Amino acid sequence: MARYTGYKRPKDTRRALRELLRYMGCHRWLMLLVAVLVCISTGANVTGTYLLKPVINDYILPGDVRGLILALLFMGGMYLCGALSTFWYNRLMVKTSQKVVGDIRRDLFAHVQTLPLKYFDANTHGELMSRFTNDVDTIQEALNNSFTMVIQSALTLTGTVVMLIVLNVRMALIVIVFLLIMFWFIKWNGKRSKEYFDRQQACLADINGFTEEMVAGQKVEKIFNHEEEDMKVFREKNGKLRTASTKALAYSSMMIPCIVSLSYGCYAVSACAGALLAIAGMMDLGSLAAYLVYVRQSAMPLNQFTQQVNFILSALAGAERIFEMMHEEPEPDEGTVTLVRTPGGTAGQESGTADGGSGWAWKEEDGTLTPLKGDVRFENVVFGYVPGQNVLDGISLYAKPGQKIAFVGSTGAGKTTIINLINRFYEIRSGRILYDGIDIRRIRKDDLRRSLGMVIQDTHLFTGTIADNIRYGRPEATDEEVVAAAKLASADSFIRRLPDGYETMLYSDGSNLSQGQRQLLAIARAAAAQAPVLILDEATSSVDTRTERLIEKGMDALMEGRMVFVIAHRLSTVRNSKAILVLEHGTVIERGSHEELLDQRGRYYQLYTGMYELE
Repeated sequence: MARYTGYKRPKDTRRALRELLRYMGCHRWLMLLVAVLVCISTGANVTGTYLLKPVINDYILPGDVRGLILALLFMGGMYLCGALSTFWYNRLMVKTSQKVVGDIRRDLFAHVQTLPLKYFDANTHGELMSRFTNDVDTIQEALNNSFTMVIQSALTLTGTVVMLIVLNVRMALIVIVFLLIMFWFIKWNGKRSKEYFDRQQACLADINGFTEEMVAGQKVEKIFNHEEEDMKVFREKNGKLRTASTKALAYSSMMIPCIVSLSYGCYAVSACAGALLAIAGMMDLGSLAAYLVYVRQSAMPLNQFTQQVNFILSALAGAERIFEMMHEEPEPDEGTVTLVRTPGGTAGQESGTADGGSGWAWKEEDGTLTPLKGDVRFENVVFGYVPGQNVLDGISLYAKPGQKIAFVGSTGAGKTTIINLINRFYEIRSGRILYDGIDIRRIRKDDLRRSLGMVIQDTHLFTGTIADNIRYGRPEATDEEVVAAAKLASADSFIRRLPDGYETMLYSDGSNLSQGQRQLLAIARAAAAQAPVLILDEATSSVDTRTERLIEKGMDALMEGRMVFVIAHRLSTVRNSKAILVLEHGTVIERGSHEELLDQRGRYYQLYTGMYELE
């Protein structure tokens, strides 16, 4: 018996099936060939059994050896065709299922790339990953086995009942009654076992989550001597899982024995009734023999059909979750302004050039070029992550080109939010954000983000070599440029001390490096990208003071000629900024240089002197 997967049934079975059939329709000729081969295989099996009647009546009883040999050769050829059809439709179904699943996985990944950040904020990473793993695997398993088996079981069961009626209508009623009893038992048993399997899945998820949490927090557990209390909780959760699993398996394990027992009972009753009819001359021996073989075959397709239907419904539930994700609205992008390289010059028409000293310019649809200077302005911007709760409330600010602009303030003041809005990770509710005089909603998002080099607080490194991670933002960067970027970020020295240097492989988000080393690589990655505007969000929060001074020295060279935004909790890192903006509750309450703000003796003075904590 196939194992139960614990999936819920789809909310809209027809829609999920229609979507899945659309992908299968892309390989319709392979599917049609599979269907033909399934019909040949089933037809050979059902017809071969019926041929027992003429073989016994026309050749064995009369003693026609030559006719018997020819009949047996014909039956053998038929069964051989059925076996070959089974072999080939299995091979073709595996090939087709891999193509279909490959298409689904490709389209799903492509669509995920277009979704806005707010979608990932609202869904856990584990929940999203389950679409690529559990849900896709369930579809694959159903396509490999269940779809063809359901068709074959349905055809076999229908063909068997039809042939029983053809052989003897009164005897067929016995089998039909037993089949109805089997169907009722399968339905009742499936309902009960599903209830307990659902409980088992819930208990299993609970104990897995608890175990993962305890393994990750071993150091804290040992510090506070919490082993015994955690063991009590584990015993309780383990007991619930054991109880649910015992009941679930008790019901599921009785399925086959009960169906087999009912089929034996059906066979015994049919054999006795058939024998009495044969003795009374109301049924010939050939029909009785074929009938009894059909009786033995009747229970298996019913059991298979019921089990595989459950698997198909589970697969459709997984497909429904995948297609729901695919139907999520992609990140809007109405921008038409693009970012282009320019050899130098001044703003003009398409025949002219513009660089503003940066070597980059914004290109309008009509060919007009606007120099990229890094002039960013917020005009009465209102924004909130949650409806009704504003993080920025009518904020207005400006950043002059070529300056290092710093944002400081307490947690939740809106510093990182400003950076997120410049990147258009989120859409503002009202107001405007201008980038070199252009509303950023008119700029293509890819080009907008290409103009911004970022070092974010939560450093993320990808599986690959250190060199690959540094050139992540600019894949065409040469080895010399990678090394230069690492030196700029003060990462070159520790990289060269690693066994494989720049070819050292990183796994699990760079877990084989310290947090500070990971942050140095993130800074090197931003340096290698060579973006015209640089954004540093707590770029040195995880490094020591000495390394921080080295980084700042390198960053001064990196920031030369660039517009730079800095977010920092360490106020020592923003002292040399041209302008410091102090934020509180989504508004700018102070602006000026380090010395000017200290002279004002306002919030910045309180933060700097420790009279007011950032937190």
